[in-house]
Amino acid sequence: MTRQRILVTGAAGRMGRELRPRLAREGRTLRLLDLAEIESAGPNEDVEIVRASFTDPDAIDAACRDVEAVLHLGGLSGEAPWEQIADINIDGTRRVLEAARRQGVPRVTLASSIHAAGFHTREDVVDGVLPADTPTRPDTYYGVGKAAIEALGSLYHSRFGIDVSCLRIGAFRPVPLTPEDLAAWLSPGDAARLVEACLRAEPAGFRVLWGISGNARRWWSLAEAEAIGYRPEDDAEHHAASILGSGAFGPTAFDPAEPRNFRVGAHFCTMPLG
Repeated sequence: MTRQRILVTGAAGRMGRELRPRLAREGRTLRLLDLAEIESAGPNEDVEIVRASFTDPDAIDAACRDVEAVLHLGGLSGEAPWEQIADINIDGTRRVLEAARRQGVPRVTLASSIHAAGFHTREDVVDGVLPADTPTRPDTYYGVGKAAIEALGSLYHSRFGIDVSCLRIGAFRPVPLTPEDLAAWLSPGDAARLVEACLRAEPAGFRVLWGISGNARRWWSLAEAEAIGYRPEDDAEHHAASILGSGAFGPTAFDPAEPRNFRVGAHFCTMPLG
């Protein structure tokens, strides 16, 4: 059996840690890269640990050797000063894509964010959902950075034929915690299922997909992700009673007209830039 090697950047981060056991497969090696400390391999766990930054051209070039796919989770995970967003999230992603090109990696999945389109509202929906190819409309510098990596992914597909999937990830956490999460939650299990679909997608292309679970209250289209085999199994609605009945968020009624529920980016649309 030919082994499949996948490079995961940002492997020590919250999403990387959750996906690590869920992406484990017979015949697959996970090459885990992060500047932060990465937990050592467990019994029978097929991983290669690389302590390095994906912004280091030599390190990411070496990490991309002999891999079949890159899952790029690394980067700042929230709003930050522009200089950091530009250096780490934008130029860092360019370095990852350039290393993939140089090393002949055929497939890259990029962790984008719903904040790349944060200022879209429920008025922009089509047949009840917001299409996955909705143009970018970022809500923060962080959102601008994610919009930029989508553009970079498109460029590297068009120029070099790399298969690129950009995942506009919603509220990623083990369980939904806030009223906004009832629509935007992405469970760890569904995140892994979405990544697996991207790893199998054919033919090679460029695609933007919403990273959302099968939530009853979602207003993001999953049709595009389902077209490549994504089958979500989790629904935030199972947690609705505990969230809305807790009293922590005001009235128990969930009002889609509330600003935090009306815009894709919720409170990111009003936080100070940087």
